[in-house]
Amino acid sequence: MTGPIAQEISQLLQLAFAPTHLAVINDSAKHHGHLGDDGTGESHFTVEIESAAFAGISRLQRQRMVNAALGDLPGQRVHALAIKARAPGE
Repeated sequence: MTGPIAQEISQLLQLAFAPTHLAVINDSAKHHGHLGDDGTGESHFTVEIESAAFAGISRLQRQRMVNAALGDLPGQRVHALAIKARAPGE
């Protein structure tokens, strides 16, 4: 079962990047009781995304693009977000 924050992350990234691959992985259980664990079970995520929008773009710029697409989620409702962004064929 995917929680509401994971679903929102997925929807926002689908709209922004039309990805050829997207996985939103909830890592929150690995961080239970740690700093940033708010008890919701949706505080830590890994995003794996592949999109043509990332072609010719640096890793840092890709991460900035993903964070911008997610708006206030990172840092507000999500404590930690690992981003693995690539272009098709990478």
